[in-house]
Amino acid sequence: MSAIHPINLTTWGGDISAAEQGVATDALEAGHVLFLPGLLFELSDRERAFLTPELVGKSKNVSYHPKSGKLGGANVAAIKIHDLRALMERFATATRALLTTLLPSYGDGLHQAKTSLRPVEVSGRQQTWRKDDTRLHVDSFPSQPSSGKRILRVFTNVNPDGRARVWKVGETFETVARQFWPKLRAPLPGERGLLAAVRVTKAVRTRYDHYMLKLHDAMKLDPEYQARFAASTHPFPAGSTWVCFTDQVSHAAVSGAHQLEQTFWVEVRAMRNPNSAPLRILESLAGRKLA
Repeated sequence: MSAIHPINLTTWGGDISAAEQGVATDALEAGHVLFLPGLLFELSDRERAFLTPELVGKSKNVSYHPKSGKLGGANVAAIKIHDLRALMERFATATRALLTTLLPSYGDGLHQAKTSLRPVEVSGRQQTWRKDDTRLHVDSFPSQPSSGKRILRVFTNVNPDGRARVWKVGETFETVARQFWPKLRAPLPGERGLLAAVRVTKAVRTRYDHYMLKLHDAMKLDPEYQARFAASTHPFPAGSTWVCFTDQVSHAAVSGAHQLEQTFWVEVRAMRNPNSAPLRILESLAGRKLA
C-alpha cells in the first residue's frame, strides 16, 4: 500500500533541513503521499465567497494558467474575475515556494502547469466512468501527452465548514502495472498520429502515454479491483495540504468539496531515483523504450 508520510511544515516557504528534503523526496518517489497537516492556505472573506458550486456551473473546476494568466471555467460576474485570478495566482505562487523548499533537487526539471479550484462535492456527482475520480486510478491526460514526464500535484483543503477531503489510496504503481499490463492493448498502426492530426491530442502520444491512458481506464473499469480498496481511506482535514505523484499513486477522491490544486511536470532526469518513475517501470514490462 502507498504510505502517508507526514511532514511538520506550517509555512509555504519555510525552512527545512537538507536531510529532511532528501527524506521527503525519497518518500515521494517511492509512491508515498506527503501529508502536511499544519500547512493552511488562508482565504480572505472575499475569497471564501468563491467556495460555491455556482462558481463553475456545469464544470467541475476553475482553471488558471500561471504563465498566461488565463482563467477558465469560472461562472462569475466580470467585476469578480480580478479577485478570482488573484486568488489562483496567490496559490500558484505559494506552491512554487513550497516545492522549492521541499524538493530543491528537482531544480530546472520542475515545471509549473495548471492551477485549479474545485468547489463541487465529489460524492454523488454524475460523470462518465472515465471522468469519475471516485474510482481508483493513476493520472494520465487524454489530450495532453506527457512524453514520460511525471505528474506532481499539490492539494489543499480549503473547506470553510471543516469537512475533510477523503481519499482512497491503493497499491504501489509497480504492483498495479504488473497486474494490468497483460490487458493493455498496444497502439494500432497510425493511431497515435491520427489522434494528433484530428486534434484529439495536442501532440502525438508516445507509447508511454498510450499505455498510461489504457492503465487509467482498465483500473476504473475493473469492479473487483475497485472493491478491494473500498475501506482503504484517508481523510485530509480542512486546513491541510498534501503532495504526491498522481501518475504513480493509485488514488480516488471519495468525498469532500472546496479544494485548491496545483499541477507540476517533473522530468525523469531530475529524479533522485529515476527507476521508480512509471516510464521506467512500463519500459521494463514492455522490454523497449516507450518515450
